[in-house]
Amino acid sequence: MAYAAGGTLLLAGCASMPDHGDLRGVESTPRQDTQVRVFAVPPSEDAAPPDIVQGFLEALTSDDPHYETAKLYLTTDAARDWEPEASTTVLADGPATTADLAGGRDDGTAYSFTLTGTRIALVDGQHSYTPVDGDYARQVHLAKDSKTGQWRIDRLPQGVVMGQSDFQRNYTSVNKYYFASDTVAATGAQPAAVAADPVFIRRRVDAMTQMVQSLLAGPTTWLDPVVRSSFPSGTELEKDATLTPDDQNKLTVPLNDKAAGVSTAKCEEMAAQLLFTLGTITPTVDRVELQSGGRQLCSLAEDGADAVAARGSAEAPEYLYFLDGDHRLVRIPSGSKTTTAEPVPGALGEGSRELRSVAVSRDEDTAAGVGSDGKGLYVGSLTAQEPLAEPVVVSQGRTENDRLTAPSWDIYGDLWVADRDPANPRLLLLQDGEGDPIPVATPGLDGRIESVRVAADGVRVALVVEKDGEQSLVIGRIEREGAAGQPPSVTVREMRSATPQLSQITTMSWAGDSRLVVVGREQDGVQQMSYVQVDGSTPEVAAPDALSGVEDIAASEDERLPLVAFSEDGIVRMASGAQWQKVVKEGSSPVYPG
Repeated sequence: MAYAAGGTLLLAGCASMPDHGDLRGVESTPRQDTQVRVFAVPPSEDAAPPDIVQGFLEALTSDDPHYETAKLYLTTDAARDWEPEASTTVLADGPATTADLAGGRDDGTAYSFTLTGTRIALVDGQHSYTPVDGDYARQVHLAKDSKTGQWRIDRLPQGVVMGQSDFQRNYTSVNKYYFASDTVAATGAQPAAVAADPVFIRRRVDAMTQMVQSLLAGPTTWLDPVVRSSFPSGTELEKDATLTPDDQNKLTVPLNDKAAGVSTAKCEEMAAQLLFTLGTITPTVDRVELQSGGRQLCSLAEDGADAVAARGSAEAPEYLYFLDGDHRLVRIPSGSKTTTAEPVPGALGEGSRELRSVAVSRDEDTAAGVGSDGKGLYVGSLTAQEPLAEPVVVSQGRTENDRLTAPSWDIYGDLWVADRDPANPRLLLLQDGEGDPIPVATPGLDGRIESVRVAADGVRVALVVEKDGEQSLVIGRIEREGAAGQPPSVTVREMRSATPQLSQITTMSWAGDSRLVVVGREQDGVQQMSYVQVDGSTPEVAAPDALSGVEDIAASEDERLPLVAFSEDGIVRMASGAQWQKVVKEGSSPVYPG
């Protein structure tokens, strides 16, 4: 069905649905231009049960803000009890329908249909995306109104269901920003902002207001134990508020009285959360003003938000680092086009100890490297000429593949590494890169850790885990406990898969506040490079150009910096919108700080 109104193209699906016989598919609407508005069509007079079900399913994929047209296909009681925002089930294709033989068909007063399909993902009531699999089967029941003689759906599952292409057209992934609980960034006295909460919102249904409402509702359940919001509990937008920036790109956000008594410092943290969050959906907000009861609480410009909070994607590293042909740590300016590298200051740049993997602290004052045999982890200063000390961690693994992984630094200046010794596999943390290693608990981990990368926010860690010859990329939540001045108790909890489709992971790196770049392959497939979100969804960015024989990949949370890889051509890099270019032939283990 198609019609025009107000100059906007209006589209609806054109699938067919049986009321008896074999199972047939209600095909998902083909992927449309994301600017095309899709409006639902109300039920026609004397529509048959199959047409009611089909019209209802099509209405679920429309841009109707509150599903008012979809509710016209329901009885009054069903419309009142139905909660479309409870969840969104994503199927590989649009839901197929088959008419059930039971349910009063003989007297012509009731029908029922079963909706079926193959599940891909579930978006819950908090807008959090989770990859799922398995079969989907839910029943809808129809009854004929005794007064009007019209068929309507009187029983149906909560939430909405649609095919993958409709989901991609209707929804977009955005980041909500919160602060790490009771922590400060190692680089300053301001709280560390966290970009760990990607959620999906409806793309063309007042996305700005949706996003602010979701932010005010608080972090998703997975992230909640390790972050805080600066908004007082119970803070909401004023009733019926719709958010639109003015002609000066200032957004006024009216809040209820829960926010009325906040201090200026707390209000600026709230404003920073809003600016970071809104920056993921629009470039047109330069300033936010928070109000409560018609009174201004504070106003903060975009360039002032980074002074309030530290954010990984805003911390541009000074250098790109890698190992040269002599296995020394060298560096080049991160934003330059030069191919001439210089040894780093200190012992790790002198070549007294050959290295096979490295990591540089986020303040770029310290580096850590694993020796060429994989046994020892060495830490050296990049600001002072000091001899290389004894290794801070030593693995007893019998082979190089059973020893230490490449290390990783977090924002607090702590160093992470995994020991792959089959007799004593362990994940370790060294406070400030020194002292006795602290064992990190990993409840629920099923397999051996092959790679470790800590996110810039300090509350998430990406792990490549191997079991039975297959690897998977999982994201875990970092929880720290302990009294001040005492070694912390550190646990990585609730690990969830970010690449359920891959069976082999060659290398990975953080490539944004909630995004990673991954090199791997599907079962019986070829090596591929792609971006993934921490929730397992696929971001709306093109995959990097193919590159042969990739062994290591390095990306920065600052997405403006080039992607760098170690491949069969040596160290290569690719700026946004460009092609791969060779940096040096003899080199390995490229890394940005982190």
